[in-house]
Amino acid sequence: MMRSQRSIMGACSCRPAGPPSFGAIERLPKPILCIPLIMQWLWLGLRYRSLTLPSVVNPAIETGGLAGESKHACLARISPEYSPWVARTLLISPDDVRGVGSIAGTLGFPLIAKPDIGWCGYGVRRINTAGKLAQYIAAFPSRAGFLLQEFVPGPYEAGLFYMRRPTEAHGRLIGLAVRHSPQVIGDGVRSIAELIIANPRLFPLMTHYRTALPVGRLEQTPACGESVILGTVASLRVGGRYENAMRLNTPNLEDAVDAIARSMNGFYFGRLDVRFSSEDALRRGQFQIIEVNGAGSEAIQFWDPTLSLPEAYRGVFAKQKTLFALAAEMRATGRIPIGAAALFRAWWRQLRLMRRYPPSN
Repeated sequence: MMRSQRSIMGACSCRPAGPPSFGAIERLPKPILCIPLIMQWLWLGLRYRSLTLPSVVNPAIETGGLAGESKHACLARISPEYSPWVARTLLISPDDVRGVGSIAGTLGFPLIAKPDIGWCGYGVRRINTAGKLAQYIAAFPSRAGFLLQEFVPGPYEAGLFYMRRPTEAHGRLIGLAVRHSPQVIGDGVRSIAELIIANPRLFPLMTHYRTALPVGRLEQTPACGESVILGTVASLRVGGRYENAMRLNTPNLEDAVDAIARSMNGFYFGRLDVRFSSEDALRRGQFQIIEVNGAGSEAIQFWDPTLSLPEAYRGVFAKQKTLFALAAEMRATGRIPIGAAALFRAWWRQLRLMRRYPPSN
């Protein structure tokens, strides 16, 4: 049975860590939130004479990372020289399922199982035993590949947004966001369920937690000051929170990211999702990559709940504008954008698979 991760705070303040409420941009219904972004994308597509132009920014990645790319193929592009910075990850094809037990043994438990073609944490599960792995495989689409990845304790997670122009020898970080896992802080009186109900960010997701947490876990009462992590994935859709943390950027961190990105021979724009042990470690450039995302990466730093709605939109608009401008430079070097029909097929396949993935835990 999976156990929720826990930690004990040094002082028993019994207060939640960070803002529990929603940011301005999070309060918008998804369809309404996306309308201005779609309108800007259409305008940029007309201006640059191609709606799929961003597909050229990452020649090393299928569709440039807009949709449907293999997560394993992205990680495999990183030079072996930088393997200490990359979580060990194995691709399990449908033909490999029978031998998955011995394959998993090379990583050990716990481990992370997740789709090879994925988005936003769908289908990502922490697996503690061979029995739980068998259950995951039984629930996973039989004709799709998935990944087994070593569990990186972290305990912290961040998205490092990178960019390099084709005329530049070195790139830079243009965004850094720390992902905060969904959690509750015990007061020694209320159960986990009651603490979730009292949290405006988590309460709408109560149905998800009843499914994702082990039976009986919601009824347990954490000690005063005890932080109970509620999920493997730190995504907004499961109650996570994003913090704009460019304050953590340093020359050492930027140099490490740049060296890794350049080793991929065709990665110019995207986000490295990493886990790290402390803020100081991240500043020193010490982290492990758990996923590489390309042109379709969200600029998650602008979902920081402390930002106003105009500030958040201004940041996301700037990201899309930068993406198209960089793509135009790449096109000038001879790169050809993917066709609209091919991109739609990649997106549609990804969407169909996501609907069939087992739930995250």
